[in-house]
Amino acid sequence: MSALAARRRHPAAIAVLLFVGLVLVGAAYSLLAPKPARASAVAADQVAEGRELFLANCASCHGLNGEGTASGPTLAGVGAAAVDFQVSTGRMPLSGPNVQAPQVQDIRFNEEQIAALAAYVASLAPGPPIPDAEYTEGENADISRGGELFRINCAMCHNFAGSGGALTRGKYAPHIASAEGKYIYEAMVTGPQSMPVFNDTNISPEGKNDIIAYLKATQNQQNYGGMNLGNLGPVSEGMFIWIFGLVLMIACAWWLGQKAA
Repeated sequence: MSALAARRRHPAAIAVLLFVGLVLVGAAYSLLAPKPARASAVAADQVAEGRELFLANCASCHGLNGEGTASGPTLAGVGAAAVDFQVSTGRMPLSGPNVQAPQVQDIRFNEEQIAALAAYVASLAPGPPIPDAEYTEGENADISRGGELFRINCAMCHNFAGSGGALTRGKYAPHIASAEGKYIYEAMVTGPQSMPVFNDTNISPEGKNDIIAYLKATQNQQNYGGMNLGNLGPVSEGMFIWIFGLVLMIACAWWLGQKAA
């Protein structure tokens, strides 16, 4: 016991104990702590890949650093959501000058490349991120509230059922009733083309989810009154009456004339 007590009183004992303690703490941290360095390296590689894709496919219109040119706006602050929406729906890269970027089925990039492009543009300045699936599937939503929000904020352009409609100067509000929920959400937070931006202050994420649920319900509901004629309202109904009703009246007039003769 006297020998152990003597070691404890040795001048180097405190230094040895501190060294052992630091070694144990460092070992525990290296085993249990998350690995942000690896994640940062992966993110940096993704941004670098996105920049290469950007320079090859987007810089001619948006500038070498996304600062914008006479042919395309700046991308600083548009966020990853705008890139995911525009590129995933085939609107970008734009095939040629037009009053509005049309949606196309032939997507130039795969999911990994789109994610890289989005990561690069997001690195230019803060902007709306790609939304969580929690708010884009229309699950656990209030369809009635979604319908009210849609009619107040969206129906004047997209029609009460999301069938779309014409705007000024050759532009149009696209058909969105069957659109993927993620793209509806991204369009609301980024405001593509003539569409205004609906951030979380205007419409909360829960409200956006309600709107998505309403559009899904409208798309799937049964038409008890017969043909819906595209849910285009009085335009399609009036055209139906003029085309078929007028033909029917002419046919009746011809038949009556033939019978009288």
